[in-house]
Amino acid sequence: MTTEVILASVLFLIIGAGIGFVVRNAQAKKELAEREKKGDEIIDKAKEQAKDINYKARKEAKESANEEKQEVEKQIKKLRKEMNDEEKEFNKKVAKLESKEEQYEKNLKDLSKKEEEIKHKEVEAIREKEKFILKTQEYGDKLTEVAAMSKDDAKNELIKIMEEEAKVDFSKMITKMEEDAKEEAEERAKRVVGIAVQRFAGEYVAEKTITTVDLPGDEVKGRLIGREGRNIRAFEQICGVDLIIDDTPELVVISSFNVVRREIAKKTIEKLIADGRIHPAKIEEFHDKSKSEFEKHLLSLGEKAQLEIGVHGIHPEILKLIGALNFRTSYTQNQYQHAIEAAFVAGAMASEMGLNVKQARRAGLLHDIGKVLDASAEGSHAVIGADFAKKYGESPDIVHAIRAHHDDEKPESILAHIVAASDAISGARPGARKALTESYVSRLSDIEEIVNSFDGVSKSYAISGGREVRVFVENGKIDDEQTVMLSRDIARKIEDEMSYPGTIKVTVVRETKAIGVAK
Repeated sequence: MTTEVILASVLFLIIGAGIGFVVRNAQAKKELAEREKKGDEIIDKAKEQAKDINYKARKEAKESANEEKQEVEKQIKKLRKEMNDEEKEFNKKVAKLESKEEQYEKNLKDLSKKEEEIKHKEVEAIREKEKFILKTQEYGDKLTEVAAMSKDDAKNELIKIMEEEAKVDFSKMITKMEEDAKEEAEERAKRVVGIAVQRFAGEYVAEKTITTVDLPGDEVKGRLIGREGRNIRAFEQICGVDLIIDDTPELVVISSFNVVRREIAKKTIEKLIADGRIHPAKIEEFHDKSKSEFEKHLLSLGEKAQLEIGVHGIHPEILKLIGALNFRTSYTQNQYQHAIEAAFVAGAMASEMGLNVKQARRAGLLHDIGKVLDASAEGSHAVIGADFAKKYGESPDIVHAIRAHHDDEKPESILAHIVAASDAISGARPGARKALTESYVSRLSDIEEIVNSFDGVSKSYAISGGREVRVFVENGKIDDEQTVMLSRDIARKIEDEMSYPGTIKVTVVRETKAIGVAK
């Protein structure tokens, strides 16, 4: 074997060994990779199993907790129900005890009342017994006297005694009948008035002394004023109102105490704005038109009132006066609303008393129409209104009711009393009227001035809206007996010098002070 062959063999052996090593190394890596893969799969599978086990465990624990919670809630509900039942039972027992206690107290009161009645009856019995004994003694004395009398004298004496006793009994009976009749009449009157008031409740809105007019733009203000104030002066002179134009945007104010003038002036401005031409001639023209339309409006108001209260046949001239009442006020009460309300109240009262309802409503509606005429006629509004109603065909009963509702004529019929009462009810309702502050303060000052004019008065105070005055006197000048005379003198002077509704109570106070010093 040659050297080359040996070398080649060795070389082949080395190469084969290297190839074998490489192959075995590759197989070993492959097996290692496969084992690592299997290991990862086993780990992943173990993790999944662990998650499943954990989820199942949590689920089971949650279900168990829910079951326990539901069981606890059931027990709580049961306990609450038992507690509520016990509480209800307890409340029932308490209510029964309270009822028994109330009944016991009532029984005690009844027993006390009966005991008082028995004592009262015992006292009455003792009095009757004493009276009987006295009577017996009197009759015994009388019999003794009668024994010495003749038959005719005894008869006359007996008749005299019987007449005196009959007079006493009759007097007692008459007094009781008068008291019972008075109480019954008062109760029936209160019932009738109460029912009448309940069946109608009117609404009142106090009248204002200003009216506002909306303008389409502020440029109209300049045209209303006119050159050098010509238009505004003409407007105020023709309409008889004050026109106030200030910085208020798109607004002017009409001021007047006369509601009719304010309404006509408002319509005049509206016509002037609609026409666009504003000058003295147009102001006068539109004022005349507004005044004519206003008279038609008064008639429609009167017809509306007539329909509202359910009467008919009232003369158109009277209807105009009824409509004009809408623009008259008495202590801020709208007289149109007052007339309608008085009509409904009068009708309700007549219904309760079984009288003619429509006649009562008619008289109630017309009772104040004289307030619209009193500027052009002499006398009170009741007398003027009655004369006007008579002139336009109203019945004598209604004319009398109108004339007598303020005692200008003595009421001689139930209808007259009903109208007077309905007028007073409507005017006296809360919110219907309000007195003026100036007259209120003036009345209080006048009362105090009259009281302070008496000698011995140190100070005085008018209170309760002028319905009472407290007078404090000086001890040295006025004694206890003189205070009585002073109160009468003050009351008489107030009656003579003042005019006021209702009564004024005069209370004279005299204080005596005694001071002692201990040393």
